[in-house]
Amino acid sequence: MNRIHTQQSSIIPFSFIGQVGRKIRIVPAGCWLLLAFPLWLATEVISPQIVQAYTARVDLAIDRLPEENYETILRRAEAIARAAAQRSFDQDILVTEVSIIITAQNQGMIAPVLALDVSRIQWKQRPDPQRWVTYFKTARSLLLLEPQATPPDSTPAATPPIVTEPGTPPTNQPPGEKR
Repeated sequence: MNRIHTQQSSIIPFSFIGQVGRKIRIVPAGCWLLLAFPLWLATEVISPQIVQAYTARVDLAIDRLPEENYETILRRAEAIARAAAQRSFDQDILVTEVSIIITAQNQGMIAPVLALDVSRIQWKQRPDPQRWVTYFKTARSLLLLEPQATPPDSTPAATPPIVTEPGTPPTNQPPGEKR
């Protein structure tokens, strides 16, 4: 004959769960919702969520126009940076800082010309890009826009000789400057 062996395991039998389940009182979902809303409202009043402010980053590129010198490129870049900063603050109320980098291109050479980093408070107090801008010193040479040297043919206007009083040693000061 076959014998069936039963083993006792450490697993809780399902009958135990059934007995506990009858003892648990089930509260309707509507009651839980009515309790959750005042609890959420109280936590929001006591400690509201932190506002998520951020920095807007803008990268803009401009091309050198024909017959445009480096100073003109800088003025145009400042105007573009000013418009971009104002637009960034106007478009999104959560933007607290703006970081703008303007790059210029000349004959295939590209270099950053200026960077504008300003907070909303600073911009409200003084919306002048020259106040908050950082100029990159090497941009002129990287863009191959070195200042034109005066040709050797054209000589500057002759300066009058410096007249000194007798007995005083000559000075090496340029004309018009006083000691």
